[in-house]
Amino acid sequence: MKPHERFACRTGLRDAVIADLSAADLDSLLARARADYDAFRAKGLKLDMTRGKPAPEQLDLAEGMLALPGNRDHLSEAGEDARNYGGLQGLAETRALFARTLGASPDRIVVGDNSSLALMHDSLVYALLKGVPGSAKPWGREPDVAFLCPTPGYDRHFAICEEYGVRMIPVPLTGDGPDMDKVEELVRDPAVKGMWNVPKYANPSGDVYSDETIRRLARMTTAAPDFRLFWDNAYVLHHLTDDGREILNVLDACAEAGHPDRAFVFASTSKMTLAGAGLAFFASSPANVAWLLASASKRTIGPDKLNQLRHVRFLKDHDGLVAHMAKHKALLAPKFAAVDEALEARLAGTGAARWTKPEGGYFISVDVVEGTASRVVQLAKDAGLLLTGAGATWPKGKDPRDQNLRLAPSFPSLSDVKAASEGIAICILLAAAEAESAKRKDAAA
Repeated sequence: MKPHERFACRTGLRDAVIADLSAADLDSLLARARADYDAFRAKGLKLDMTRGKPAPEQLDLAEGMLALPGNRDHLSEAGEDARNYGGLQGLAETRALFARTLGASPDRIVVGDNSSLALMHDSLVYALLKGVPGSAKPWGREPDVAFLCPTPGYDRHFAICEEYGVRMIPVPLTGDGPDMDKVEELVRDPAVKGMWNVPKYANPSGDVYSDETIRRLARMTTAAPDFRLFWDNAYVLHHLTDDGREILNVLDACAEAGHPDRAFVFASTSKMTLAGAGLAFFASSPANVAWLLASASKRTIGPDKLNQLRHVRFLKDHDGLVAHMAKHKALLAPKFAAVDEALEARLAGTGAARWTKPEGGYFISVDVVEGTASRVVQLAKDAGLLLTGAGATWPKGKDPRDQNLRLAPSFPSLSDVKAASEGIAICILLAAAEAESAKRKDAAA
């Protein structure tokens, strides 16, 4: 997706149509917007579009897992008793099942418990305490540690950095991934030890990293020797279209560029099977895998291998995994279409907002009139509609333009998504009209 194609709104903010209205027409628009808002608020709805959780119907797709692995079915292909301790790296068949998805051979994969976020957290903490392969000393003993943060981005990534005092440097996204000229300039600073990436259907922008972006990330010669790409491939199979996008294998690209240890790849089945009982994955170079296992061995005697068996028995093979994810797409795609339809109907041509039309993932990114995102969130809350807080997609929760909103249509029912999307569009239009009216009054004062 090219930069100018990121947003679906045909006209977008650049037309600034509201700004071109006569005083009388602006007053009329403001009155209509307030009336629509009052009518929406009077419905007394309780709607929530805050988090990208799987809906109950999506969880039902994996209901059959609850009876697995089954009575007396507790032996792996190698004869290991999955009920017992051990097997820190994960069962061989589980690693083989997800090898194609992760882009790594089974020996370069670690299977954790249910949370890839926990693996990301632990990897950063281990790096701060011990360093990573190639480090001269633990990151925590450096005078300064910084991470590059493509924005808008994932708030939980930023929260980990904030928790441990890692300085965050925002980097703009282009539609093809981060602005690589900016990235290549910033990594010249040896304090920059890492970079967050959601390379496919990024949260919330929907960016899909281009092959050239990935090659440039892999090739960078001015980065610190122990610089790491924290590669959160959370939505690797979460397509919303029939021709899902594919991206370059970052592990192969790094190896070909002479930096085999550069990427830490993370993924999970949290939005594939059972969100609270999924599997998390770490894939990387042999040196990085050995490093993680050595550190993790002090933390645990082994993961939940019965759950690993459960996933193997249920999904069976890569084709089974792909078929399962097609069922998720059938449930999710209509919800994303409903959001787009509501925003298009109310906002196209107004200049009040522009929004992404993602090809996968769990979020829609909306840019409203600068300075109005917080107002939109408050209007929505007052009308019984909860949205993710304005600024959540920026480090420390501070959007310098107060402009970006993240919409999460996965969890509510389709009917609730339609109602919420209508309300969101009403709030955006009202906030834009209010802002223009206030701007003109200030100019006249």
